[in-house]
Amino acid sequence: MPEKLRDRSLLEPAFATGWVIADDRDAITKTFTFRNFVDAFGWMTRAAISAEKMNHHPEWSNVYKTVTVTLTSHDVGGISDRDVTLAALMDAL
Repeated sequence: MPEKLRDRSLLEPAFATGWVIADDRDAITKTFTFRNFVDAFGWMTRAAISAEKMNHHPEWSNVYKTVTVTLTSHDVGGISDRDVTLAALMDAL
């Protein structure tokens, strides 16, 4: 089971790529913009497969070519190392 992230400096790489702390909770969020709906949906498919392998399930929404993602670990009540890992993986896709 993951633990709540204690060392917030581990979030610096995510912040450098556009992730921010959510306004209303202990979570990180980012909006990804793609060329079109097909590219956005393809990215979501690849991200979903990776997230499932991690047993981590992001909160996200898709409108045409944008995907807004929020990452938090509900089982620890906030941001965990699993969120940091998934954020980096999503950035790399």
